[in-house]
Amino acid sequence: MLTSNDFSGLINRRFWDNFFPIPATSDLRLGIKTPDFQLPDITNGHLIRLSQFRGDRPVILAFTRIFTEKQYCPFCYPHIKALNEQYEEFVKRGVEVLMITSTDERQSKIVVKDLGLKMPLLSDPSCGIFRLYQVGQALGAPLPGQFVVDQNGILKYKHLFSFFDHNASIKTLLEVIDPLTTQTV
Repeated sequence: MLTSNDFSGLINRRFWDNFFPIPATSDLRLGIKTPDFQLPDITNGHLIRLSQFRGDRPVILAFTRIFTEKQYCPFCYPHIKALNEQYEEFVKRGVEVLMITSTDERQSKIVVKDLGLKMPLLSDPSCGIFRLYQVGQALGAPLPGQFVVDQNGILKYKHLFSFFDHNASIKTLLEVIDPLTTQTV
């Protein structure tokens, strides 16, 4: 599934840095504190630090694969749309969803506008956070992955990309967060 016939901007430094396949091998274990990071939130125009949610609410980290502002991974595009459609449901349950992309700020602003994103879209063009969480890479972009972090910063769930199971379903993410949100309410 192509989302556009516009391939401009596809071949760039990020493409070559992520060209060779590295499998998703995140050795972050359930029950441990997740690494902190800070990235620009393109949707809302400010910096977000993961640790700002500690003591407050659980967070879903949704690493996504967007090649350019017009080219999305065919496995990720439906997942991005589904997360965006369910964003209010997550917020209503007391959970923040942070979508992380490797597109630069200019490209990310176009993605936010074109998709009407409600959730924070964090820009990581250096792919440092993708590498920190070891989600893997292939053919020009990091691979997708989802991590659920409780209100104490502890990893409760992780889903890494495979060709058999691309992204964690919305249903699975809601089931994972339910016990976390009943503890905080």
